[in-house]
Amino acid sequence: MKNNVKSASLKKANRSRAMSLVVFLGPFLLVFFVFTILPVLVSILVSLTNFNMLEMPGFVGLDNYAKLFLNDSVFTTAIQNTMIISVITGPVGYLLCFGFAWLVNEIPPKPRAFMTLLFYAPSLSGGMSAVWALLFSNDSVGYINAWLQEFDIISEPIRWTVDTDYMMPVCIIIILWQSLGTTFLTFIAGLQTVNRSLYEAGAVDGIKNRWQELYFITLPEMRGQLMFGAILAITGAFGVDGIITGIFGFPTQNYALHTIMHHLHDYGNVRYEMGYACAIATLLFLISIIANRVVQFLLDRVGK
Repeated sequence: MKNNVKSASLKKANRSRAMSLVVFLGPFLLVFFVFTILPVLVSILVSLTNFNMLEMPGFVGLDNYAKLFLNDSVFTTAIQNTMIISVITGPVGYLLCFGFAWLVNEIPPKPRAFMTLLFYAPSLSGGMSAVWALLFSNDSVGYINAWLQEFDIISEPIRWTVDTDYMMPVCIIIILWQSLGTTFLTFIAGLQTVNRSLYEAGAVDGIKNRWQELYFITLPEMRGQLMFGAILAITGAFGVDGIITGIFGFPTQNYALHTIMHHLHDYGNVRYEMGYACAIATLLFLISIIANRVVQFLLDRVGK
């Protein structure tokens, strides 16, 4: 009899816990499904059609994907540019964010607050495109050209935003500067939450220098923040387009900085070929997932 009462009590407690989970998580899960999962599924379905937003979509199977890889040379250029930008700015920006966060974390609290704001400030400004455009203006009015001419390094202005020899390096410099944003703050917060007693225990266990502390204690304790920062870095690197458009225009000279996001914008917002645009979006989604899995695989081995 007592066992039956105890079992009924446990079942009632489990039902109450389940109802609490439904009440608190239900609204979030509903919003997440409607605005995240459902659009992804719809995009995948639309990518299998020929849809111009005026007529009913017609099923074409994998023709959009075949056209992307076999008949669209601009998309091939977009993949190359996206990979170059992401491979350089993603890891380098990620390491810069962590390096600066680690250094800033070592200084006293009041200067640390000021330095944190100083490094985070570029991501707060919405007018940075105008600032960069002024710095890298193609004439003598631009600050970079003016300085170079003043010191007799160049004889005539460099056309930074239209000369394909300079566009990619300038773009990478700008993106790296812009990368010191939320990821930097995430790392600062993660470094603040590391239990200081672990360093004392590590010294007892044979850790001898700061590099060993970083690898065996700091990084494993920050694995959650490192993963979140990696996701931000990956999505930022693969989704870069606005800063390029604001400075270099759209489309860029000879498609020198044409990315997958620009190609998606071209077919989705300019030509309204939504089936083809959804195929581009689906491929970008898959590339981002693969990149995230690779980063997660690497981070899981930190400190092991």
